Amino acid sequence: MFFSRPITWVSLIFLGLAFWLHYSYPAAKDMAAEPSKSIYDFTVKDIHGNDVPLRNYQGKVLLIVNVASKCGLTQSNYKELNVLYEKYKDQGFEILAFPCNQFASQEPGTNEEIQETACNRFKAEFPIFEKIDVNGKNTAPLYKFLKSEKGGVLVDAIKWNFTKFLVNKEGKVVQRYAPTTSPLAIEKDVQNLLGK
Repeated sequence: MFFSRPITWVSLIFLGLAFWLHYSYPAAKDMAAEPSKSIYDFTVKDIHGNDVPLRNYQGKVLLIVNVASKCGLTQSNYKELNVLYEKYKDQGFEILAFPCNQFASQEPGTNEEIQETACNRFKAEFPIFEKIDVNGKNTAPLYKFLKSEKGGVLVDAIKWNFTKFLVNKEGKVVQRYAPTTSPLAIEKDVQNLLGK
């Protein structure tokens, strides 16, 4: 009697069909893009527009930073990033800088102007990459991954210039630092990952 109601029969038919589809087509799960497991799964563009596979940095400790040349944090961050880079670059440490103009339009220049400013005015010797978006619908895939691995306080969005992500030698994001965190305050974490 319970199964004589048409609605129940229809529900059972749909449920059976759902199970059949699920177990008949497991390959559909494999067709979906596998989520990235490390930053080495990404290729980015350098400041000149050339592809740079991040696997080129395999085995190194990385500090990934969204930078801007006209921010109140610019001078101190570039200065301290340069100190860290100079001190640890020969020990397996790299800084990867990604210019971004999403915060009060504080990185308005072209890639050429950004390189000129970063390298000449701020004396950056670490790699500067192509200008990207770190939030919104055009977020660079690398930054989608970084934010998914280490979310922020309240929301995962990057809140300002000079948000920093520390990545271990295996390409795993181990820490996220606020824009106001001094690069030199990160030094102990860098030393730990380098095995110092």
